[in-house]
Amino acid sequence: MPDTHPSVMFDRTRKDRIGIEEAVLAQPKSVGQIAAIIADAMAEDRRLLLTRLQPDQHQALPAAQRAALDYCAMSYTAMLGARPSPRDMPRIAVVSAGTSDSGPATEAQRVLAYSGISATMIADVGVAGLWRLLSHQDSLQRMQVVIVCAGMDAALPSVVAGLVPGMVIAVPTSVGYGVAAGGRAALDAALASCAPGVLVTNIDNGYGAACAALRFANAAGGFT
Repeated sequence: MPDTHPSVMFDRTRKDRIGIEEAVLAQPKSVGQIAAIIADAMAEDRRLLLTRLQPDQHQALPAAQRAALDYCAMSYTAMLGARPSPRDMPRIAVVSAGTSDSGPATEAQRVLAYSGISATMIADVGVAGLWRLLSHQDSLQRMQVVIVCAGMDAALPSVVAGLVPGMVIAVPTSVGYGVAAGGRAALDAALASCAPGVLVTNIDNGYGAACAALRFANAAGGFT
């Protein structure tokens, strides 16, 4: 049977309303549906951001579409079209506890880049070796938003939030085993943080963390 797809009603005015473009969640869609969405965007010369695009889905797309996409297998993100000119704001850091947390961290960085915002990446600074984080303390204190990705006991967002004055967004990750398997322990720990004012996303939701940072940037008038 040929692959069919329902009509797509893309929210073309979302950026005008909320300052953030609609993204396409690719993982639950068929290759035919994804290809049709990309084809519509290419026909209109429209930019497009896809999240959770799995390597096998990407590989099954038509060659012309694969060639047009900027695809990252680590974060499962794909971008169609040119990136906007860099915005002269804000100061954002994306911090990850370990290399195993690189997926959500890279997803956050790329979603910000799609919106024209460069983020400083600080990797492998988990609390098991606290000196690694403290060596970046001065630069982190100058950041207006710090996105922190951590699995296992997810202690890192609380520690960071006790050191910096900026907005801290915790991304609990699914990295872990035993009671930490799947990220629920990390999520509970982030929600139970004693550091005041920590914003918590869903498990592995680097996209959501980046969107929260973008909303804050828009509300603050671009951190001017």
